Amino acid sequence: MQGAAEFSEYGNYLGEEEEAEFRCPCARITPTDCSIKMFRHIIAVQQMARRSICSSARRQVDNKVPQKQKIFQEDNGMPVHLKGGSTDALLYRATMALTILGVGYTLYELGKASFPRKKD
Repeated sequence: MQGAAEFSEYGNYLGEEEEAEFRCPCARITPTDCSIKMFRHIIAVQQMARRSICSSARRQVDNKVPQKQKIFQEDNGMPVHLKGGSTDALLYRATMALTILGVGYTLYELGKASFPRKKD
């Protein structure tokens, strides 16, 4: 055939033409343009992900440990678990509320289980 690219039985290009169509070596079929574009898109996404993970340019992170040490070692009469600020106070109150609700519900279920209903 004139103008068509020649391939070996394994899908390798044998001709000397510049533009050869891509053939899958496994299925020996010619994929559609859409699947080739999708394959190229997947490869591009993989390369971008690899570059973002393995890049040598690292972000500089400020060392906040000395500042936090000053805050937590300060003697101001406040408990350590509340020295972090309003978020610590909110987490403390939410934990205490859930603990009290859990204990109350446990006692309720124990009381209900200790006095079974009478069958009529």
